Amino acid sequence: MSSFLLAATSPWFQPLVWTDYRLAVLFTVLMPLILLIWAFVEKADAMVRLLTIYWRVASLLAITVYLMIAALPISFGTSLLARALIPVSLWFWVDINEEIDDRPQSPLKLSFTSWRWAVSIYSALGAIAQIPFINCSFKSQSQLMDEPFCRVWLDAPWMYKDIFHHNGNVQFLGFLGLVGLVVYVIYLSYFVLIKLGKQGRSATGQ
Repeated sequence: MSSFLLAATSPWFQPLVWTDYRLAVLFTVLMPLILLIWAFVEKADAMVRLLTIYWRVASLLAITVYLMIAALPISFGTSLLARALIPVSLWFWVDINEEIDDRPQSPLKLSFTSWRWAVSIYSALGAIAQIPFINCSFKSQSQLMDEPFCRVWLDAPWMYKDIFHHNGNVQFLGFLGLVGLVVYVIYLSYFVLIKLGKQGRSATGQ
């Protein structure tokens, strides 16, 4: 009876949310990790630099997971921001783009280019899909957990917590997420306000 009631109150798009989380693991974690190791072995410096930049930017996704574990409303804003920043981080750098374009065709280049397009499209579509849920960032914690429309996005982070932080304190994990967010905002502000003006669209600043 309880499972029937749970299913009845679950939003129709719940399977799509779980699919999104699975795609996120594939496109934003597993594939770039494999490509980073592959590029390092092949000494593809431009790809290594771009993937390093990617991991710095995409760390906001990991921060979002910890914020969602604690059901902090701000997590819906960071989720949207992370998805918007990832495509920018992958295509913004003129010097890296030129180095990658000039690199001879190879399985690594084909795989890297395919992933770059795939994760950019996935992130852009994900950012658009997150827009209707931005209202969740203005709700209280209790409202997030009570309203199926918002709570559906918390289910996967809660499962992650049960697997990797089974005995972890929810408030402490949320605190770690907030600390990570503060550090992220400080670094991003430094880059936008100071570093960007000096180096422009050159990743090396030359």
